[in-house]
Amino acid sequence: EVSIPHVAYACLGGFVVFFGMFSLFIREKLYIGEACWAFLFGVIIGPYGANIFDPRSWGNQSEEITNQITLEFTRVVLAVGVFAIGVELPKAYMRKHWKSLFFLLAPVMTWGWFVSAAFIYALIPRLSFLASLAIAACLTPTDPILAAAVVGGKYADKHVPAHLRHLLAAESGCNDGAAFPFLYISLYLIIDSTTREAVKDWFLILWLYEVIFGVVVGSLIGLGFRYLMKFCEHKDLIDRQSYVAQYVSLALLTIGVTTLIGSDDLLAAFACGTAFAWDGFFNRQTEASVFSSVIDLLFNIAAFVFVGAWTPFNAFSNAELTISVWRLIVIALLVLLFRRLPVMLALYKWIPDVKNWREALFSGHFGPMGIGAVFISTLAMGQLPRVDGTPETDAEMVAAAIQPIVAFMVVVSIVIHGLSIPFFSLGRRVHTMTRTYTGTRTWSRQPSLPDWALQTPHVRRPEDVVINRDPDAAERGALPVQEKIVEEDPAPSMREKTVTTTGSSGASSSGSAGEIKEAEHDAARDAKGETFASALPEDVEEQDVTEWKEGPHKVIERRDADNEVRTCDYLPLRELTPVL
Repeated sequence: EVSIPHVAYACLGGFVVFFGMFSLFIREKLYIGEACWAFLFGVIIGPYGANIFDPRSWGNQSEEITNQITLEFTRVVLAVGVFAIGVELPKAYMRKHWKSLFFLLAPVMTWGWFVSAAFIYALIPRLSFLASLAIAACLTPTDPILAAAVVGGKYADKHVPAHLRHLLAAESGCNDGAAFPFLYISLYLIIDSTTREAVKDWFLILWLYEVIFGVVVGSLIGLGFRYLMKFCEHKDLIDRQSYVAQYVSLALLTIGVTTLIGSDDLLAAFACGTAFAWDGFFNRQTEASVFSSVIDLLFNIAAFVFVGAWTPFNAFSNAELTISVWRLIVIALLVLLFRRLPVMLALYKWIPDVKNWREALFSGHFGPMGIGAVFISTLAMGQLPRVDGTPETDAEMVAAAIQPIVAFMVVVSIVIHGLSIPFFSLGRRVHTMTRTYTGTRTWSRQPSLPDWALQTPHVRRPEDVVINRDPDAAERGALPVQEKIVEEDPAPSMREKTVTTTGSSGASSSGSAGEIKEAEHDAARDAKGETFASALPEDVEEQDVTEWKEGPHKVIERRDADNEVRTCDYLPLRELTPVL
């Protein structure tokens, strides 16, 4: 007997198979991520297409059950997504870049909330401004799933600086949970009897219990399991497969615990991922694994197929609610233009990770709305009364209008943000501004490298070097064995030399003349003060050194005691990556 789950298995599996067959061409030649294609496929097989996949029919025509299914599905997808973002950020990222995140989560989100509400209030006559604020809260956050599907592609890796990608990823991980205060202050003012009671609930229940307590719980879970994983690694109690399974298991554990106690589960999942990978230990253990990429792909495709079939296209025109297609189109265009762009261009000089107006323009444009908006709107529906007949009160108006408006904005965002990355790059090669200690600014253009050079693993520690060879052959003298001779030398670059000996055959050993010459040359440059480490003025007090990968370069940024950028070096990865 044909059932809904069987149809879902066949449709989703078939789409993933066919998309995977042509994924190299679609994602790396056309530069179109899986979000657009999955959403289109969901529309095709949904109730407004072939009508073989209808999520709204799963609850036996009960709106409450359908909303509950949608809420829990999007909750799991978002939790795994924000946990993965927290894990994959650079080591101790939140401590070093908190100021940039503060500007994106406080003034930028607040501006976007009020601006979106103003446009909705102006163009939907039956909605009050308070009701418009509740709907606008769903449109405020940057969606982590659509952000990963768009900014995580090969085109963005080549054309968007690493520090900007990390900032946008961290913002998308935070602000789905950070949108709760904007949503609930509106709902409390609509539902509660007095303003005083609404403000008390907003401060005590939302901020103290849901947001702050949720972040603390998530951080403690991540911190505890980080130490537990180190202990198990030290005692050889954990295998390789169990490392990568933490992407899903820890995310599910966190949202399970926080939903049981009634706290903010999305912020807790992000805090758990950040604390879990704070020192980079987990990333080092899983850097050779592609499990997270596979999970991202499957969850992204499943989520956007679901949203494509879930979207209520018939609700985009409703005379009772004064909603029409042309009004929604105007709202969408105005929101995309004014929700982030003006405030980013006005504040980018105070945001350390946004270096110039081009990066501010890109950051202002890139604020996709997707699975997070669907989740928050469905969450709001659970707090509002059911509408039977024509809505009269503000609460009923919000309950009737929130899903059509949010769904239309999600459709527009998927199309605009999913297709605009190739047309909105920061240049074919990223232009990067370098501020030297003299206060001058210079522009550098990064040379291109072949793709294989960008995917070669980096060797940062001696124990990272692994040479696979037959030990028996080495004992017979058939293979060279490398050993290190450490000699005392005043020059730091000549502290270690590598010589090659021949197994047990008794052949003579000699140092590598080329390496010794290069070491002597580096020592001479150190003595003359020509190297970067010696070029800093004596009066510059080095406070913080940050390293990251940007295209084909390793970037080393040094800041002084006032947190001002003093020097910024770009080292080609080709020179840093030995080929064994």
